[in-house]
Amino acid sequence: MCSWCWGFAPVLDELQQQLPDEVEVKRLLGGLAPDSDQPMAKEMQQMLQKTWQTIEKKIPSRRFNFDFWTACQPRRSTYPACRAVIAAKSIHPSMEEPMIAAIQQGYYQQALNPSEYEVLTDLAEQLGIDRGRFVEILSSTETAQQLLQEIAHSRALGAGQFPSLVIQDGERRQNITVDYRSVTPMLDVVRHFLRMDGRVRPQELRTKNRN
Repeated sequence: MCSWCWGFAPVLDELQQQLPDEVEVKRLLGGLAPDSDQPMAKEMQQMLQKTWQTIEKKIPSRRFNFDFWTACQPRRSTYPACRAVIAAKSIHPSMEEPMIAAIQQGYYQQALNPSEYEVLTDLAEQLGIDRGRFVEILSSTETAQQLLQEIAHSRALGAGQFPSLVIQDGERRQNITVDYRSVTPMLDVVRHFLRMDGRVRPQELRTKNRN
């Protein structure tokens, strides 16, 4: 439910396709906003709508459905959506990215409210996930604990912004500045990191770069 993550999604997909084969991608949930039943303050609603407008200007290919702000009762609560991703992944690892995409599409394109468990369950069912099993895992103590662990892990990596990228090999790691329009600067950092590690020869990097 991070609007900048929605803006970054197409470039992130392209980046994953172009990463060297030895780089394994792992997603971590950062949490963003804890559980709350309280309506979102008007000031926050106005700020987020301005953020959506800023993203549309910065990334013209990404559009938002502003009907959300009148069709739904916004809440500053993103933990349910995070737990929905964990639940979907628990049922089958291949469901992680489709669940993320479904939540983002529902929120930003269909004016649905992913702070609502019913919305999340409907989205999971549309992906072919068993509704009863999803609901059970979504509300479990284990799922809630896993989210807290992922939040702690992301903070330990220094991934304090949404979105954040970090490349790590053992104790060695480096933050990568997110580029919302081009994969090239991010790929350059990855390749330099691997080259410094001695695991990728320059000629292999040039070959990969031509693909």
